Amino acid sequence: MNWLVKEEPENYNFATLVKDGRTTWTGVKNPLAQKHLQAIKKGDNVFFYHTGKEKSVVGVGRALSDAYPDSKDKTGKLYAFDLGPVRPLKKPVTLASIKTSGKFETFPLVRMSRLSVMPVTDAEWKAIEKMSEAE
Repeated sequence: MNWLVKEEPENYNFATLVKDGRTTWTGVKNPLAQKHLQAIKKGDNVFFYHTGKEKSVVGVGRALSDAYPDSKDKTGKLYAFDLGPVRPLKKPVTLASIKTSGKFETFPLVRMSRLSVMPVTDAEWKAIEKMSEAE
């Protein structure tokens, strides 16, 4: 499976993930985002998206674990997973370019832009990769 996770770059950015080598993805509270997060399996591909002013897909990561109960969650309802970096995209792919490309009508990033964890189809993944490589 392919996924996209979102974070404010001021809070935690892709360059920090590269420097750290791995992180535990926690703090997701939205029920639909949690449902997606719980489906993550070790080895899944993950796009890293900077929210806020950037609003861009900036890097590729890999799930280093299956989803597991979030140890920071006292309710026992939330899940987390371990994420590692693979590589930065050649150039960031902005939300604006995704919206205007005409290839992403059903992509959750376009339809439910506040969702912090979402699936990415193989076709969407390939299209974002291609957009990153375009001059």
